[in-house]
Amino acid sequence: MREKKAGLVMDIGRLSERMMAMDEATWARHSNPISGWSRVSILPLFALAVWSRTWLGWHALWCIVLIVLWTWLNPRLFGPPKSNDAWMTQGVLGERIWLARKAHPIARHHDRVTRLLNITAGLGILGLAFGVWQLDLGFTLAGLITAMGAKLWFLDRMVWLKSDTDDQGSRNIRDAND
Repeated sequence: MREKKAGLVMDIGRLSERMMAMDEATWARHSNPISGWSRVSILPLFALAVWSRTWLGWHALWCIVLIVLWTWLNPRLFGPPKSNDAWMTQGVLGERIWLARKAHPIARHHDRVTRLLNITAGLGILGLAFGVWQLDLGFTLAGLITAMGAKLWFLDRMVWLKSDTDDQGSRNIRDAND
């Protein structure tokens, strides 16, 4: 059962990567902190676009289309970062390590926490979806805060994962040279 849950989260991550057509060049550009930080706007803008149906009627679909377009274009709009030192860059690089965890297993403590954070983000999305569907500001904000908080915490965990992987890589290089 445990492997099935981990596989489901992995499938969602891989599915997202495939839907976004993320290749090496796109990942390199997406690791630019401007790309990462500007993507933080996507979920609130999407919620606002759906909510705007009360004011715009069917024309709200144009807002949703623009948000979806922004979501797809964003990782392609900015050049690769000049340095990998920025927190957001480290988070994106860690996310690549996390996505490859089936081929290159990660530490159990990272795996457990990332699974919990993804479940939490998913629950936040459900609350957000309910809130915007029912036009309930409380549910909308609670879902938005939960989903975005879990995602940012996930990114922080990806920075930690990247750091651990870099440390392990350095140890492996030192061990090989001894």
